[in-house]
Amino acid sequence: MSPRPFRFGVQLRASGTRSDWVDSVRRAEDLGYETVFMPDHFGDQFAPIPALMAAADCSGMRIGMAVLDNDYRHPVVLAKEAATLDVLSDGRLELGIGAGWMRTDYEQSGIRYDPPAVRVDRFEEGLKVLKGLFADGPFSFRGKHYAVSELDGRPKPVQRPHPPIFVGGGGRRVLGIAAREADIVGINFDLRGGEVNAELGTQATPDVVNRKIGWIRDAAGERFDSLELNNLVYMAQVTDDRPGVAAMLAPAFGLSPEQALEVPFALVGTTDEIADDLRARREAYGISYVVMPEDAYVALGPVVKALAGT
Repeated sequence: MSPRPFRFGVQLRASGTRSDWVDSVRRAEDLGYETVFMPDHFGDQFAPIPALMAAADCSGMRIGMAVLDNDYRHPVVLAKEAATLDVLSDGRLELGIGAGWMRTDYEQSGIRYDPPAVRVDRFEEGLKVLKGLFADGPFSFRGKHYAVSELDGRPKPVQRPHPPIFVGGGGRRVLGIAAREADIVGINFDLRGGEVNAELGTQATPDVVNRKIGWIRDAAGERFDSLELNNLVYMAQVTDDRPGVAAMLAPAFGLSPEQALEVPFALVGTTDEIADDLRARREAYGISYVVMPEDAYVALGPVVKALAGT
């Protein structure tokens, strides 16, 4: 089977003025990025839903969340907001949704930080509610966390049966849910500890990433070939000194410099070296949808121009 063509997104946090936001989105579009993504945290960023609508208004880019925290929005409310975004963007939404992970968001907001298993249970139910409300006709659901009675979700999204659903994760259970229910599966660190730290580097080696691909394949069964595999690049640097930067980068991941260059969550080197790395990772893992970080998306523009759609 031929590999999927590359697609590229950029994750923008967005703060400042409307002009700043519009300029960033339009620059990303000019560089060849297909999708603008936003995270969902309570720090220094715009709220993702209205900011993404502004992005859709000022560009032809697709819009997505990487990813919304299910605990921050009741799925009935989110279904209406997401369908409205899809309608008003003429069918350009990619709906990213997850169980929530960043401990400080919960602590600072006062939202209860339940154990991972509870949050994942609630997220799994929320996903069923979203899909049910996107479908035609009245929908009812009764679970441990949500109950919906004969509600016909309106408006219906333009993309049918629903906008592409993007679920990312690093643990076996969440990746299994993504494999069964999502259209785009993001391969990430296991963030159940609630923070990003150097210990996560041991989850980024080729053996571990391949193990996660295996979990997805096992859970997806016959639908595996229809899934689009995605990853977020946490760190990228365009440089002529690939070995030197790798030596500096490695301690942050708890890896050797050689191992650090194999981490799919980092990109280091010249634009040609980075393009070669992305091709090799697509061959090794099947990852064809790559989301670049805000601080490097301009420098990575030549990589995107060279690989997008190929």
